[in-house]
Order: sequence, then C-alpha cells, then structure tokens
Amino acid sequence: MAALSRLSRRQRARAFRGAQYGVLVVAVVVLALVADWGTLREAFLDVDVIVAQFPEVLTTGLVNTVVYTLLGFGFGLALGLLLALMRLSQVPPYRWLAVTYIEFFRGVPALLVFIALGFGVPLAFEVSLDMYVTVMLALGLVGAAYIAETIRAGIRAVPRGQMEAARSLGMSYGRAMVSIVIPQAFRIVLPPLTNELILLTKDSSLVYLLGLSIGQYELANQGRDALNEYKSLTPLLVAGLLYLLITLPLGHLVRRLEARTAKAR
Repeated sequence: MAALSRLSRRQRARAFRGAQYGVLVVAVVVLALVADWGTLREAFLDVDVIVAQFPEVLTTGLVNTVVYTLLGFGFGLALGLLLALMRLSQVPPYRWLAVTYIEFFRGVPALLVFIALGFGVPLAFEVSLDMYVTVMLALGLVGAAYIAETIRAGIRAVPRGQMEAARSLGMSYGRAMVSIVIPQAFRIVLPPLTNELILLTKDSSLVYLLGLSIGQYELANQGRDALNEYKSLTPLLVAGLLYLLITLPLGHLVRRLEARTAKAR
C-alpha cells in the first residue's frame, strides 16, 4: 500500500488498468477450462439446424420483419408529424388532444396495443381487421407518440428567423412551415428518427400475438417454432443475428448522421 502511494497518478492509473486486464485474462482462462464446449456448440451453434432453417428464415422471416417495420414506421411518421404540428398549434384543443395522445401511448406497453387491436377491437365492434393493417396500426400508434416529440423538438430547433424571413417574403404560415421549417427540422431529427426505426424493428416481434400463418411469420416467431422443433437454442441465435443484420447498419447510419449534423452546426 505504501509502495502504491509513492506512485504518480499516471502510474497508479496504469497499474489499475493492468490489474483489470489481469482479472479479465484469468476469467477467460477459467471459463475456457470449465466450459463444456461440446454441449455449448450443440445448444447454440448446431450447423444442421442452421442449414435446415435456410432459405425460409430469409425469404419469410427477414422479409416479413422488414415489411412490418416499414408499415408501422410509415404510418407512425405521418401521424407523428400531424401530432407534432398539433402540439405546436396555437389552438388549445389541438394541443390538448396531441398531449393526451402522446402521454397515453408513451405510457402504454406496445404489447397491450397489439392485444387491443388484434382481439379487443374485433370483439367489441364485430369487425375483422386485415393482419397487415393491424400490425401497421399497432406499431404506428405507439411509434407516432415518440416520433411526434422528436419532430416537435426538431421544429423548435430551427431558428425562428427562418420563419420570419419566409413570412417577410409573403409566404403564409402553413406554406412557410411546409417549405422552410419542416425540411430543416427533418435534417435535424434524422438520427433520432432512425433510432425509432430500430426500436420498431424489435417491437415487430410482438406480431406473434396475432396468430400468424406460416407465410406471415417474422424472425422471432420462426425462431420460437424452430426452437420447439429442434430443441436447440440455435434458431434463436440465427434470429438474433438476422435482427442485427437490420439494426447494426441502421445504428451505423445514426452515427454517420449525428456526425454530419454536428459538423454542419
């Protein structure tokens, strides 16, 4: 302890990092010695199970996951923009409606929305909703609450002088908002909107609640069915890797957009 106190701050930091690396190496060595690698390989990386899943996991699971996500995001983006404009409106009832909607759907689990639209609405109103419409509404209604707040923040981030300059040129408030303010706001909010797309990609796994046919399965549903069939965790690993195939490029895009936005500012 006395020897440690005689070291400089930089030397103590270096010694501390060395100790952390030492602990990590010891942990890895112990894990390598005690792990049953044969059992782990069979449970998580069974090549026969992986081969048996292709190409259906791509042509059905991956494609449907992308389709469900885009449907929900498209509807959520349109509704979110409307809610953001209502939230900024000078008409109080519009603001109250927008705030009520946003607070409600940000506080309610997406799982509950899927159950309500998939089972509650058909039972209560005796209507039959198309599965794709149900997915679009469930994902879009939840996503719109978050997208609205993101767009509202982007609109507020646009300098007020932009609107004043447009109005001085004779533009109406609505035309200035559509032509000048909103395009600039979208450039600002592209990174968080991409993050919302990533979240909706993962929320699309809740589609399994609707009772899908085999041709409508998404990645999570295919992984669960294959898990029951093969008694191996490999299908879940494959599904997880395919989710990463979607989300990692989007995450990289978010970082690129954030860097570009920061450079522009």
